Amino acid sequence: MQVAFATRDGEHVNAHFGWASQIDLYEVTPQGYHFRKTLTFGGNLEADGSEDKLVPKLQALTNVTLIYVSAIGSSAAARLINRRITPIKVQSEEESIDNLLQRLVATLHSPPPWLRKVLQTENTPTPTPQEAHR
Repeated sequence: MQVAFATRDGEHVNAHFGWASQIDLYEVTPQGYHFRKTLTFGGNLEADGSEDKLVPKLQALTNVTLIYVSAIGSSAAARLINRRITPIKVQSEEESIDNLLQRLVATLHSPPPWLRKVLQTENTPTPTPQEAHR
């Protein structure tokens, strides 16, 4: 599964989702993890009430299952969930990406119910608009 991290330094989850200029992507399996790429975003990302700045991020996070953030607005969280991406707010901006990845790999061997549901949803195809209205 692909996991994303909102970060300012590539080492910690220390960025608010809406304000993040950098999101690091990793591929995570029960055997381990590896870095995939860094997504970068420009423009005015500060809190301005504009939801338009979220569109490029939402589009770039295709195939992401989880995203770790230091903070996230309720509208952005809802939009992620609608795209089957689960946002996770860390307890501290000192939270290390490496430590989170190690814990996630260990958790995949016997995932808690919430993660099992996320993983099952990940493997279920998203209905097309025509199928959704049947």
